[in-house]
Amino acid sequence: MSDDNSTFIREVNEDLRSDYFKALWARFRFLIIGAAIAIVAVTAGLRGWQYWQESTAARSGDAFLAALEQAREGDTDAALEGFRELERTGHGAYPVLARMRAATVLADRGDTAEAISAFSSVAGDASQPSAIRDAARLRAAYLLIDHGSYDEVSAQVEVLAVPANPSRHSAREALGLSAFKAGDFERASQWFEEIVADNQTPNGVANRAGLILDLIAARGGAS
Repeated sequence: MSDDNSTFIREVNEDLRSDYFKALWARFRFLIIGAAIAIVAVTAGLRGWQYWQESTAARSGDAFLAALEQAREGDTDAALEGFRELERTGHGAYPVLARMRAATVLADRGDTAEAISAFSSVAGDASQPSAIRDAARLRAAYLLIDHGSYDEVSAQVEVLAVPANPSRHSAREALGLSAFKAGDFERASQWFEEIVADNQTPNGVANRAGLILDLIAARGGAS
């Protein structure tokens, strides 16, 4: 008798569940269908977006490599045209990389003023990552050592020549070289001494700083 009761109760429960789900379907079928359609549409949209991003990034990468090759072959006009097109239409990080490479091409072919202006433009662009902006500051500063004043170099990189800044070693070197070139040996000594005193300075930079300090001392010391 207990087996019959168990069977009866199970069948009743199954019938109740069936009726319950039928009632739910009758009441909410349009919402359920709509939710299913929405999930499919969102999934398809996300996959389409991912495909568009990947294909666009791939095209930008191909264009960047093509412009680099043109620059290596000495076709600077074509390279600059390619980089500038990427500045306007490139995807992801390629527009700012193209700006940096275009400035490098200008510097390599002797258009120093334009190159300094291009690097300074990147350095002043608050929408770019700080690492890119700092690199642009340094590139402009090193060009200004031979084509500008100490004050112009300082305006670019003195903000980087502080403890804990990862670019401080190169910034101090640019400032020291600019001061040395201007004949301000006292200021040059101060920058090169900071380089030597910093135990995190790369060996190459520290060695160059030491050599210039020796040269200043041989000239009779800071004036």
